[in-house]
Amino acid sequence: MNKTQFRKGVALLALGALSWVGLSARSPQSPARAAAPPVQQLLATPQTVTIGYYDAAAPPKLRIKSGDVVQMQTLVACTPALLEEAGLPPAQVQPELRAIIQQVTDKGPGIHILTGPIYVEEAQPGDVLEVRIQAVKLAVPYSYNAFTPGHGALPNDFPYARMRIVPLDLKRLVGLFAPGIEVPLRPFFGSMGVAPPDVSGRISSYPPWINAGNIDNKEMVAGTTLFIPVHAPGALFSAGDGHAAQGDGEVDLKALETSLVGTFQFIVHKGQHLNWPRAETPTEYIAMGFDNSLDEAVSLATRNMVDFLVTEKHLSRDDAYVLCSVAVDLHVTQLVDGSKGVHAILPKSLFIAATRK
Repeated sequence: MNKTQFRKGVALLALGALSWVGLSARSPQSPARAAAPPVQQLLATPQTVTIGYYDAAAPPKLRIKSGDVVQMQTLVACTPALLEEAGLPPAQVQPELRAIIQQVTDKGPGIHILTGPIYVEEAQPGDVLEVRIQAVKLAVPYSYNAFTPGHGALPNDFPYARMRIVPLDLKRLVGLFAPGIEVPLRPFFGSMGVAPPDVSGRISSYPPWINAGNIDNKEMVAGTTLFIPVHAPGALFSAGDGHAAQGDGEVDLKALETSLVGTFQFIVHKGQHLNWPRAETPTEYIAMGFDNSLDEAVSLATRNMVDFLVTEKHLSRDDAYVLCSVAVDLHVTQLVDGSKGVHAILPKSLFIAATRK
């Protein structure tokens, strides 16, 4: 994606007023008030994935309605040859991964294997897609990490390539990093996004943007909710880039990369005109910002949180800004995917009256 495409996308968004969906808002017909909908499945096959891009012109792999639940299989973003070269026994490579690498030839500039896209019938540009992450399950007992020359936070310190397999203990939920070192596992999808505006064309799956995508936000575990502005009919949601664990920053370009199975519920909020993705955990509100400049990503995330406090908590802009300074934590989501990511975290516990209701 070049700067001209970026400016065109932002110009489209500027046509709508900047506002956020109520973080706890649910429509009167919310599935939470009705019987649980059946769970549909979308497996990862050569016919149901895209590799390396988001695109408003991508044909949907599944059509659903607002409120539907989908269980999605996603695969580790790596070739079988590289996994085996790093020491993974060939028998542990998923057959689906072999088939996709062999058969999918239409690829974008990124490397992520994304399951989807899913077309949500009610979603139109100007709406917001609420993605409730109901479950995230580790699918294989291994992960990998790798760094390559010219990438990561310390490219001059590590001007060579390394890749290693990290076994996963699925019962104890730890990564067996090295003797005496175990990494607690908190599996999440590094990439969850919708199609960008059609004027942007096919964009790389690497940098996160207004369509979310490769946000690499480790807070997006099971039980959290992601809110994404819709830019194309049907939203066209895809997910992939499974992570068993990751540190904020993702400094060497990779997390503990692995295959996951996720269960998502999709709800459309009409006419909300959200400009940037945001999220909600059981205990926190999260505002996101992405830009090539880390300073600008900080500004975007902070501005989003200020706007939330004004529109949803009814503070003055001055008071919202002050509250951000005294109660909001800024985290560097990731530094290595072109656009830097920052997320602002606000504890729900601050709002005493709302908590007691």
